[in-house]
Amino acid sequence: QVQLVESGGGLVQAGGSLRLSCAGSGRTFSTYAMGWFRQAPGKEREFVARISRSGGRTYYTDSVKGRFTISRDNTKNAVYLQMNSLKPEDTAVYYCAADPGSNGSKSERSYYYWGQGTQVTVSS
Repeated sequence: QVQLVESGGGLVQAGGSLRLSCAGSGRTFSTYAMGWFRQAPGKEREFVARISRSGGRTYYTDSVKGRFTISRDNTKNAVYLQMNSLKPEDTAVYYCAADPGSNGSKSERSYYYWGQGTQVTVSS
């Protein structure tokens, strides 16, 4: 079992940056692909980015390509989401999640474990 705790959210002006962190528990963290999802008010949760078990493969939704970077450090049981050039439409609760598959998935159904979320608010 993996427990996940996100941190790093906050309020930032448009054009600014934030770095989200997700700390995982358990010695099996490196056996999970990891993903970031987000849910804006009144909208369904959506895929943002994912990273393979080793960190060698990353995937992004089109709206964040070139602005967000997902990374992981398996020695620290952590995954990160560096968010640059933030826009008001990036405002959402951001969740990290663990997928037992090797590369991760865009589908929420592939992810077994979820964090509690961290709020990101981008002001215009």
